[in-house]
Amino acid sequence: MNNENFKTFFDCGSSKIRAGTFNINNNNEAFYVESEFFTDRSNLELRIQKMIASLEKDTNEYIGNINLMIDSPKMLSVGISLSKKLDGSKLKSANIQFLVQEAKQQILKNYTNHNITHIVINNYKIDDVDYSYLPHEIKCDFISLDILFICLPTDTVLYFKNIFSKSNILIDQIICSSYAKSINYKDSINLSGNMSFIDVGFNKTSVISYFNDKILSFHVLPIGGNHITKDISQILEIDLESSEQKKLNFDQNLKLSSDGDISIETLQKIIFARTEEILELCDKYMKLNSHTSVKSKMVLMGEGSRILDNQHKDKISFSNDIDFLEETSKDICQSGFKFITRLNKQEVVVVPKRQIKYGFFEKFFHFFR
Repeated sequence: MNNENFKTFFDCGSSKIRAGTFNINNNNEAFYVESEFFTDRSNLELRIQKMIASLEKDTNEYIGNINLMIDSPKMLSVGISLSKKLDGSKLKSANIQFLVQEAKQQILKNYTNHNITHIVINNYKIDDVDYSYLPHEIKCDFISLDILFICLPTDTVLYFKNIFSKSNILIDQIICSSYAKSINYKDSINLSGNMSFIDVGFNKTSVISYFNDKILSFHVLPIGGNHITKDISQILEIDLESSEQKKLNFDQNLKLSSDGDISIETLQKIIFARTEEILELCDKYMKLNSHTSVKSKMVLMGEGSRILDNQHKDKISFSNDIDFLEETSKDICQSGFKFITRLNKQEVVVVPKRQIKYGFFEKFFHFFR
């Protein structure tokens, strides 16, 4: 029997895989599983197969479809602004469709090695008035749209499609993991004003900036937690596996006697030097896209940020207002589930979400697939 009662999500990171499946008829029933930390991806297919078997056992249902949550150091965001003159008549959904479709074709033409994952309308300018969302029943002479495209490398998408196809599993929807998580956490924490979510992964760091409910920018830095591990390995002249363990356990009040009496203080200096570099790079992007001169709040998340939780953030000389958000497999997978089942008025739906009763001006989003 196919998975008619459950929706399944796989968050496939560079060093860990997490999966969750949700009963669409019972909000209280969900199951989660995660892999161990890894750096060798040669047996990734086997890891995924074991996780699928575990979820099928929990749900007593065959998994034939999943929703894939992925990030990549090579993913990118592209902003496009397009405008159209009208005749003072009532604004129609077809006017918006035309502009979005034209922008989409430009992306497909100029970024042939990437797949469009998310299309977000940042701003509607109607007769020189800015709107975060499309207003109802409005007449205008001129409209322009600011559209943000979030794209994943085609080879990364095909790589995971191939892995899941070997288990006879189809991918319903592909979701940018850090983007979906930022939306979920922003809504859950109920933050407002300038805020940025910094998702530190294994080989990349995503910077997603918001002003209230409006996404301002999405940037990806090709640097992450693995770069800290490499610093430790190079400076202390130890292998990468040992360096990773030293990084994860750096806050233990012990001497690293096996490495020639290297102190915890020395290790911390190595770790925090690279951490400050990552945060300073993130801050530059945040300031470029800040909506006001008010200092932006920085929320750290992701596996690579675990070394800098709230008890250690005062050890770096970085002035931003920083909070650490500790994630679980449940948090991550729920971010994907909420993303596809809740209406986001700013986003053009690339793949239709679960059937929800939409208003007239929201239905047109489903034309873009």
